[in-house]
Amino acid sequence: MSDSTLSATSTPSTTEEATFGGGCFWCLEAAFNRLEGVLLAESGYSNGDHPKPTYEAVCSGQTGHAEVVRVRFDPARITYQQLLEVFFFLHDPTTLNRQGNDVGTQYRSGIYTHSAEQAGQARALIEQLSISGVYGSPIVTEVEPVRNYHAAEDYHQGYVAQHPFQGYCAVVVAPKLDKFRRTFTELLKHDG
Repeated sequence: MSDSTLSATSTPSTTEEATFGGGCFWCLEAAFNRLEGVLLAESGYSNGDHPKPTYEAVCSGQTGHAEVVRVRFDPARITYQQLLEVFFFLHDPTTLNRQGNDVGTQYRSGIYTHSAEQAGQARALIEQLSISGVYGSPIVTEVEPVRNYHAAEDYHQGYVAQHPFQGYCAVVVAPKLDKFRRTFTELLKHDG
């Protein structure tokens, strides 16, 4: 789904968008799509310079894009704050340009904001988490306005649901999703 399609199918008065980068987009997309109030989580590329990034180009590190998930949500059913909390749960925000064995600038931790209010909330939570000492190392998550977003290729959309037994999905993503489901039970869709 293209950026324009995602925006065109939403009703501005009832939906909002959020964009997060936290390693491989497959895991983030699978988790966010299970949340009550999330209408769509879409894998994509954001905050790079290439006008038409592809997966191969993004993985080369030459486009400057991060792998991200753009989330369209109903703020009456799930808040941006709750999405931020899920985001920080799903990845390690203290590792620069890496998540586990996934290494490269495309795997950086980033919150790509759609408004000044989102930026303020993101920075406030990062400050709160930093002060609390919940992480043993400094948080390196960047907070920037979303720019140059592009949906990832169709074969990346819903990847975990379509390929649950693929090696990466079974070994890396499945345990994260199990822990996520146990932790955020009250936020899950009834079928999720």
